[in-house]
Amino acid sequence: MARDLRICFVGDSFVAGVGDPLCYGWAGRLGVAAHADALPFTGYNLGVRRQTSADIAARWQAECAPRLPEGTEARVVFSFGVNDTVHEDDSPRVEPGASAANLTAMLAEADARGWPTLVVAPPPVDDDAHNARTARLDERFAEICAAARAPYVRVHHELRANEVWMREVRAGDGAHPSAGGYDAIAALILPAWREWLSR
Repeated sequence: MARDLRICFVGDSFVAGVGDPLCYGWAGRLGVAAHADALPFTGYNLGVRRQTSADIAARWQAECAPRLPEGTEARVVFSFGVNDTVHEDDSPRVEPGASAANLTAMLAEADARGWPTLVVAPPPVDDDAHNARTARLDERFAEICAAARAPYVRVHHELRANEVWMREVRAGDGAHPSAGGYDAIAALILPAWREWLSR
């Protein structure tokens, strides 16, 4: 019987692939790579633009449950945080402690359901102060994932040093890259993705 692998990609506009003229985003690129590796799966992109970890925490289980029914090999990829660290009225949309608590809860809830998780770090934008806040959140997320034994893919610092990513972000809306940037982030995620799928 063929493997019934189903994966929900849960997160924000970067998960949705905003800015990508190919409409793949990094999640679609990972899917293409998996099929090329003879690891086909049914993928569900549940990225929503401008959503924070609080927004995602409130919706993710209700959206994943019908897509990941009993009897399937169900997995979840999470990625969020950039919107949490946006400053509105001189404070972040979500305080760092609350962001950390949201990720901790989501990982625990996924574990309770038997859904293995992979977490992708929040990427950089064209704003140094915003990036500094996101980099600090990235460190907290890495610690949480290590404690939960969930693979965590570090992309924030790597993409800040990536000429293609930063050039395309600046040429676009200041946050989202075009196709070349999504190629770059997918390449960073790919080794951890392949290892995770092989488990």
